[in-house]
Amino acid sequence: MQYSAENTPLQHLDEWDEFVTTRYREGKSEEDFRNYKADANPTVTEFYRQNHAHQTLDFVLRKKAEYCGLNRDKKSIWEMAEYLNTLVDDSDPDTDLTQIEHLLQTAEAIRKDGHPRWFILAGFVHDLGKVLCLYGEPQWAVVGDTFPAGCRYSDQIVFPEFFAANPDSKIPEYQTEFGIYEPNCGLDNVHLSFGHDEYIYQATRRYLPEEAQYMLRYHSFYAAHRHGAYRHLMNEQDERMLEWVRKFNLYDLYSKGRERPKTQEILPYYQDLASDFFPDKIAW
Repeated sequence: MQYSAENTPLQHLDEWDEFVTTRYREGKSEEDFRNYKADANPTVTEFYRQNHAHQTLDFVLRKKAEYCGLNRDKKSIWEMAEYLNTLVDDSDPDTDLTQIEHLLQTAEAIRKDGHPRWFILAGFVHDLGKVLCLYGEPQWAVVGDTFPAGCRYSDQIVFPEFFAANPDSKIPEYQTEFGIYEPNCGLDNVHLSFGHDEYIYQATRRYLPEEAQYMLRYHSFYAAHRHGAYRHLMNEQDERMLEWVRKFNLYDLYSKGRERPKTQEILPYYQDLASDFFPDKIAW
């Protein structure tokens, strides 16, 4: 699939993954973390310029209405993974790992540490929402750190200065601490910027335990689970569940670069695992 230059500042989605892994690497100081201008890939900087300008509350609500009703198709987990595998980098057709191998890499790291089967499965399905790119969505509506729309932007969000171009920044109601929300209303009542996290959460929520649901829905909400922002919107359940998100992100970030998964050897395990939790086909 061809993408316009306007919608593809990263050229390919793996560039986003590489940037996130570098930005949140272990041992990196807070001073280093905040030094985005010096360290960030220029194409990632441009990605966030677009993301922060266009992810308005109205946009988020429209995309949730469009996709979260899950009325596009019915496919098995495996069919969706194979569909995601068609998302290739036109500039590098010989990319080392397929999308499925990326998913297996995360899941295998979780499995080797002896975590529950639902945790392993969350690792396998967590990026399936990136099929939004194959539906024609621009990258800034698929990946990137997520953040609440409809209230003041935290300075813990990457490149917060780019929010000056977002129309919501000119709406006073949206730029107070709580904005359109109530204190400690719970993240389930907060509209985060739209992307693959929300889509895979909605598609799989009926079949996975709550801990896995939080992992999928909030794994890109770094301002909250990495830096403690937006606690004034969270309830006690959110505080407990975000510990699971933090556990998951260690594998999401640091499993890349490990040995290439022996796909044919481990495939029967994952086929059995998926059949334990999901019916033959689910709504997307």
